[in-house]
Amino acid sequence: MIAAGAVLVNDTPARASRTLVRGDLVRVALSGENAPRHLTPHFLPLTVVHEDDAILVLDKPAGLVVHPAPGHWDDTLLNALVARGTPLSSPTGGLGSAPEGGGRPGIVHRLDQDTSGLLVVAKTDQAHRVLGRALAARRVERVYAALIWGHLDQALEIDAPIARHRVDRKRMAVTAEGRAARTRVEPVARFAVCDLVRVRLHTGRTHQVRVHLAHVGRPVLGDRVYGGGGARGVSGPLRSRAVELERQVPRQALHAAWLRFLHPTSRQPVEFRSEWPQDLTAALASASGDAALLARPNPLQYIGFFV
Repeated sequence: MIAAGAVLVNDTPARASRTLVRGDLVRVALSGENAPRHLTPHFLPLTVVHEDDAILVLDKPAGLVVHPAPGHWDDTLLNALVARGTPLSSPTGGLGSAPEGGGRPGIVHRLDQDTSGLLVVAKTDQAHRVLGRALAARRVERVYAALIWGHLDQALEIDAPIARHRVDRKRMAVTAEGRAARTRVEPVARFAVCDLVRVRLHTGRTHQVRVHLAHVGRPVLGDRVYGGGGARGVSGPLRSRAVELERQVPRQALHAAWLRFLHPTSRQPVEFRSEWPQDLTAALASASGDAALLARPNPLQYIGFFV
């Protein structure tokens, strides 16, 4: 409720860390929506990349929320997993406190609603414990493919702390008071007005990829929150091409394409890849000026993303 801006102290949105003093006036706006005590089964088609007794790896489509939250109490990925009959670890994965997944059963890490791609789910507490610790120790390699406005001449390390925006509590921002966050961005292909990049997460803060890329002036195409004006930032003879490209991007052009870690049971290396999603293929073809990409089933591999 605090993160959603529903708690005011002296008519100002409150931060969770605020210490109240005598005389403070606290107002709480109750929405009437309460989280359900049990996950309601909701049947949705899921693309399963891998499944065994310990883990499930999914290719999440854009538009699907990972776990119940205001506005999405019963139509999330977790609800679909319950309907599927998938065993899930306990809410904290046996860790004693909520891991990066936020204390939701089975959820080791999350993807934004409008980000597609690979997501690993823990089916047992042991698997959750092992994967949670591996994430904290930065031994789970998560690599995103993204189209960004502008160009990168070389790889870029972004080391900038992230916290809730001080005014808009639904957004995140780079701020000195935030939690440490580090992202590596590597150029893969240069197009006329944008680049295809490979983004490696070293930490897992909310909206980290989008916030960090916007922070260095290279926002993700189609990002309605952190996009910084999108095509309006392109001037000169390429402006019309940028405007046309923007029309072909239905959502943020961000895809979790590559996942590598040690299996929590066998402790053997496992690797999963997901090709560029179909709903963003037209945008990639337009950006590259290569209409032949529309007919290719593996544009990322063709461009050299997985090298």
